[in-house]
Amino acid sequence: MNIMGYRRADGRIGVRNHVLVLPVSYEMNQVADRIVRQVPDSVTFRNQHGIDQSGDDLRQTLRVYEGFATHPNIHGVIILGWGHEPYDLQSIAATAEAAGKSVELIVLEQVGGMRRAIELGVARTRQMVRDRDAVQREPVPLSEIILGTECGGSDACSGISANPALGVTSDLLVNAGGTSILSETTELMGAEHLLAERAVSREVGDRILYIVRRMEQNAMKMGVDIRGAQPAPGNIEGGITTIEEKSLGCIHKAGHSPIQEVVEYAERPTKKGLIVMDTPGHDIEQMTGMVAGGAQIAIFTTGRGTPTGCAIAPVIKVSSNSFTYQRMQDHIDLNAGTVIDGTETVQQVGERLFQLMLNVLSGQQTKAERLGHREFGIYRIGQSL
Repeated sequence: MNIMGYRRADGRIGVRNHVLVLPVSYEMNQVADRIVRQVPDSVTFRNQHGIDQSGDDLRQTLRVYEGFATHPNIHGVIILGWGHEPYDLQSIAATAEAAGKSVELIVLEQVGGMRRAIELGVARTRQMVRDRDAVQREPVPLSEIILGTECGGSDACSGISANPALGVTSDLLVNAGGTSILSETTELMGAEHLLAERAVSREVGDRILYIVRRMEQNAMKMGVDIRGAQPAPGNIEGGITTIEEKSLGCIHKAGHSPIQEVVEYAERPTKKGLIVMDTPGHDIEQMTGMVAGGAQIAIFTTGRGTPTGCAIAPVIKVSSNSFTYQRMQDHIDLNAGTVIDGTETVQQVGERLFQLMLNVLSGQQTKAERLGHREFGIYRIGQSL
């Protein structure tokens, strides 16, 4: 099965053709904003990271930047640095160039300050946009697509409508040779043994159990009983009663495919099929991790209408109930509440969602894209120094 996408120099497939203005530290947010305002066909995001980090925490942040700079949905990237970041800016640029991207590195300290950085950034971004517009979509295989699956603001309907419908879509993609990512380690607790039983090997199953145990231990180090803190107040308001109920609903997003691999946050999968990525439950941080890991598209189910998106990847929003769909129509792309209403089956909604995904992959805009949602956040695993 084919979709219409962009074949990149590194062999990967893009479904969007963005020029990204990438601020690799929070000091450069203002410069990035000014550039994108003058070149509206480019994209950026607000960044709160990049300084006062070290060790694994810093390496994880760098992995996210490189994942975005080399992402198949990106045609070109303007890398904005202050000049005192704790990593090699030239290395990020070289990594992007090796992936075949058009790259410009602008270092504030080297060009003489903010005004000159904006002037250079606007000129180079405009040129990249002109070059990008000459690139056309072509038939590309669906098997090269990585889907990020996510749920946020879950309610009592999520586990019986939107999440299992997304599971159908996930299975259809996997059956077509593609890849689907299940994330949110905190929301696997209480159901991790069921996922481990679906692993293709004992090693993969043990890894699933390990990342759940590690997440719980990290919370305990801060004096937090994460199993006792779940479900969240919003989940309780939505009718969820226990962490097990929430987790059982969450894992329905993964359908019924065997789990091929477990990867760390923002790591690119090395196998096709169903993948587990170790991420927190925080909506934006898990989205950023999956996209940095190569997901070209995400499907986000919600019971309460969480309004979020991503700067470089389309996000399809699915409501678990018709009330939320009616109340949040500006944000929701598909209503799975028809399952609760009794007018459609989970299979029917899942197949309808799969078709919507194909349309979005080939260029149809999601509501999050039309509204300009460009949320971004990196999962921190260490203290700021």
